[in-house]
Amino acid sequence: MKCPFCGYKESKVVDSRPADEGSSIRRRRECLQCEKRFTTYETVESLPMVVIKKDGSRQSFDRTKILRGIERSCEKRPVSVAEMERMASEIEQELQNSLDREISTEVIGEKVMEKLKGVDEVAYVRFASVYRQFKDIDTFMSELSKLLNEK
Repeated sequence: MKCPFCGYKESKVVDSRPADEGSSIRRRRECLQCEKRFTTYETVESLPMVVIKKDGSRQSFDRTKILRGIERSCEKRPVSVAEMERMASEIEQELQNSLDREISTEVIGEKVMEKLKGVDEVAYVRFASVYRQFKDIDTFMSELSKLLNEK
């Protein structure tokens, strides 16, 4: 690590501790030439994800959009905000772990429906009705029939 005072390229770590609730490491360093101390932070480099929309356009990934969709589906349902946050975080983590830098909205929508199905069936049907664009009562009923048959 290059010293910010004299520019010397060698330093030693004097102290390390977690920072930002464990998402980074704070290191106190000492320059081996001028002996001045300075602080560095080490964080995990996250690669940006791009979402491919149905019309083929691309947008940068935004976790808040997933959370908003979950919140709308769970409106007036007995699902806590913490549970909704957990679902959004799990989906984001699964997408990051997939190592695909381009993700289609279909993949994201299916993951949201999978999480909602395990938490609240009414919220699942609400989300599915918008996501799958139910055109009439027959498509709505066929989705409900699938849900009942799984039980």
